[in-house]
Amino acid sequence: MDMDSQLQTMLSGQVFLLFSGTSFIIVGLASLAVAAIRRNSGAGMRAVVFLGIWSTMYGVQRLTECSTLVTILPQWLHSCVPYVETSITYLLIVAAALSFRELVVGKLRRFVSGLALIGLLVALLAVGWFVVTGEKYTLIRYNNLISAGVLIVLLVFLSVPALNRKYGVLQYRGVLLMGCTIFCVEALYVSLVHSRGMGHEIGRGWDDLGFAALLSSLAYVDLQRVYANERRLSTIENDLAIARQVQFSILPTTTPQLSRLRIAAAYEPMTAVAGDFYEFLPVDEHRIGFLITDVSGHGVSAALIASMIKVAVQSVAAHAADPAELLRHLQGILSADLRGQFVSAAYLWIDTEAGNAFYSAAGHPPLLHWHAANSSVERVTSNGALFGVPFETEYPVRELPCSAGDRFLLYTDGISEPENEVGEAFGESKLEQIVHDNPSVSADELSRQVLTQLASWQPTATPQQDDLTLIVIEAL
Repeated sequence: MDMDSQLQTMLSGQVFLLFSGTSFIIVGLASLAVAAIRRNSGAGMRAVVFLGIWSTMYGVQRLTECSTLVTILPQWLHSCVPYVETSITYLLIVAAALSFRELVVGKLRRFVSGLALIGLLVALLAVGWFVVTGEKYTLIRYNNLISAGVLIVLLVFLSVPALNRKYGVLQYRGVLLMGCTIFCVEALYVSLVHSRGMGHEIGRGWDDLGFAALLSSLAYVDLQRVYANERRLSTIENDLAIARQVQFSILPTTTPQLSRLRIAAAYEPMTAVAGDFYEFLPVDEHRIGFLITDVSGHGVSAALIASMIKVAVQSVAAHAADPAELLRHLQGILSADLRGQFVSAAYLWIDTEAGNAFYSAAGHPPLLHWHAANSSVERVTSNGALFGVPFETEYPVRELPCSAGDRFLLYTDGISEPENEVGEAFGESKLEQIVHDNPSVSADELSRQVLTQLASWQPTATPQQDDLTLIVIEAL
């Protein structure tokens, strides 16, 4: 018989082994590919990752048992097989425990994490012992006991509905219970037999079928979780898109057109919805108020408070000409409903006919005032306490001149606080420099200059860290 015939005869006797190992590797790699493609699908995808690793390891282990395949490997690979086989033998329980860990919460999750850690320590010791002595199964008894422990905990968890309700995140407990029952009947028996050192061998074909049943049930449960997470994320994204539309609807759609003022406003939320808010309170062609606020935190809760401010402003508009009274009334309306959050605010009232302005703030970054007459920038601070503090406060008012060519900048701390690569904040000084270096550009252009230089100040890979709001007012 020639060499090819001998090889064919050897392979025909191990065809099931080759098919089984290859199938589990393909399933494992497919799971990892799905996890990579849909990596933004939530925590459920981690279970798919561990499942893919578990299946791939099992498939590789089966192929290492195929003597014919091992024989035809290159010599350098052939010498690696015992190490790969030993490592996988001990690490399979770690992958299994991590897969199970993704299905539970609370104390049970911590317990399973502990089992996985113990399994990893046993694997490291066993592989190290094998490298030193060449003995593969010195610690296999402990590995089998850990396997039995994981399987018993899993079976009890799935069998008792109260435990699943308390510690589980499963919607298809019955499917997984069926797969685990099929697997445990065989696997627990094998683990106990090995733990007694009886060396009993069970047909590996039945092992593969049991493992396939467990793997299929886990895959079904994990993928259902992933699809449920994706549906929930899709719903949240749709809700956020609607919330974003609603929030933009509460902001001014245009800037007021006054004969002696030019106004530019920029608003860039960090997320879909934001806690920054601004409003214009025009009274006539010569008088107008500018309100800007910044809610602590980000996201939906901050956006809801910003919406509350919009409603509250309508009820205090009668005090538009008096910054202190307007802020005091806003504080009284909002503070009872802020529930531990805080709001900074700044209000500027301008009367171009009288040629003056009045400014007051509640814990807000300073107003910048460009004096055209002497080409200087003044940092104006006139703060009372933040909205939401549990005590009464007064809001001092600063009177400012408003001459032709003067400019006023109102902004939130998202403009002044971003840091560069060495941790240096953009700050009011940088803003003052930009205003000083651009005395003749329009209000719109000055606003663009600030945002452009702010973007270049931060490292390219750094995402936006806060909501950005800027109002530039220029007296003509």
